[in-house]
Amino acid sequence: MERSIAYIALFAALIAALGLIPQITLAFGVPVSAQSLGIMLCGTVLGARRGLLAVLLFLLLVALGLPLLSGGRGGLSVFSSPTAGFLVGFPIAAFVTGLIMERMRGIPLVATATIAAMLGGIVVLYLFGVAGMAITLDKSFTDAAALVLIFIPGDILKAVVAGLLTAGLARARPGSLLSRNS
Repeated sequence: MERSIAYIALFAALIAALGLIPQITLAFGVPVSAQSLGIMLCGTVLGARRGLLAVLLFLLLVALGLPLLSGGRGGLSVFSSPTAGFLVGFPIAAFVTGLIMERMRGIPLVATATIAAMLGGIVVLYLFGVAGMAITLDKSFTDAAALVLIFIPGDILKAVVAGLLTAGLARARPGSLLSRNS
């Protein structure tokens, strides 16, 4: 129990720390944040339930006003911004990523973690994010999806990094990969 609580707090802090990494601005002024990598790692390392709880803890701290989101944002107002759908999708993305990690055991770990991060941390997250953008910006789902297409290559790279980090952690400290040891 204590170990789970420590990991949940640690990964909530990891997501917050990844928000401190300066945003990389792509052509056309599009910023890219590292926080979605933290969401992916919550699922690949902690598994479904613990990953969900780590992200919920992080979002609670954001809602309380701590400036933990990329760019130093926090408070309740971020939950009504155009990126609110992504925030709502964070815990579900971590849960789905973790669920895939817990259930998919027939292929090498690095491939499993990468696939889980892509399905949970990109597909699921983007479904919520695009829906939120469509609602808050009063656009069609297709128009909102077109606004985020530029982020997909970076998120695929983050999913590969999550897979490599998860496999590296499993090699270095096999007992720490809770998504496989629970």
